[in-house]
Amino acid sequence: MPYQDTKVYYDGSHYIAIPKRSAPRHPGVRLPEELVSVVDEAQEEIKTEQGIVDVLLQEQPHEEPKKPAVKRKATRRELFNELYQRLQNEPKRSRRGQLIQGMRPYFKTEQEAIEYVDKHLERKHRNLICRRKRFSRKVNLHEFNYFCTFTYDGSLHTEETFRERLSVCFNRFCSRKGWKYAGVWERSPKTGRLHFHGIFYIPEGTMPGILYEKEDYNFNTHRRQVTIQNTYFNERFGRCDMEPLHDRTEMGSAMAYIMKYIEKSGEKIVYSRGLPQYFISDILDDDVVCPIGMEDQKLLLFDNFSCFEDGVYIGEVSPEVIKQMKKAN
Repeated sequence: MPYQDTKVYYDGSHYIAIPKRSAPRHPGVRLPEELVSVVDEAQEEIKTEQGIVDVLLQEQPHEEPKKPAVKRKATRRELFNELYQRLQNEPKRSRRGQLIQGMRPYFKTEQEAIEYVDKHLERKHRNLICRRKRFSRKVNLHEFNYFCTFTYDGSLHTEETFRERLSVCFNRFCSRKGWKYAGVWERSPKTGRLHFHGIFYIPEGTMPGILYEKEDYNFNTHRRQVTIQNTYFNERFGRCDMEPLHDRTEMGSAMAYIMKYIEKSGEKIVYSRGLPQYFISDILDDDVVCPIGMEDQKLLLFDNFSCFEDGVYIGEVSPEVIKQMKKAN
């Protein structure tokens, strides 16, 4: 076989193969970072409907004096990540300036602080691209049939129990009923209410409860709308909207909707087990359209290429054949 044990993924329109490297790259050794002293202003936690908000204590007349500052040890990387999370919703240019200002006390010169911030902003951007690629490859390689939104109801749960018990519920349906999902936790920009957006594969006959149509008013579009809801999830967690996915166009819209929250909220995408990015196959020369990518490191394949495992012909590529192939992440 010209290309043995090749990793293959689907980008939504074509199959792409990544041949084995003759000399695989090894990750470099990261040296432990130096700890610096961080001074935090005294804070207290105020519980609101949206969650726990840190509010700086300020001295006011006839009130108790301000609490002393708290000193702790942290690496510059940990400090950068904390500042970045706080400034998540700031415009990029303003965020960079505030990050430099926040990191400046921990460097000898301002230029060192600027170089450090720019280096780690590039790291954040690179990680975002990797998350998007991983998400699209995992989703495109598998079948999904629902786009769902689960919204937290304060009369049934706290935010912690909502997140924990809904995750447990998903995992049980995945292990017992064969469900698959990929999604992200997010807060409403107006109310701050926690909810979960996800695309799901729900095999026929495994849907709990009853699906029904409900007509209500959408305050974002200012129009009446008809949504499909589920009695099982509504009774146990809060509002549940389940939109069937009929074709690749609807799937692409659902994927784009989820991916915009990766950078917006800083949350990581969560996946069920059994969602690999690639399947492994030997590739024939006749099945290669042309090399593509940087330095022609990838191969564009025909839509009907043949799949082989250890030199044994499995069949022409199809969802059924892919299920039989070895997988990799």
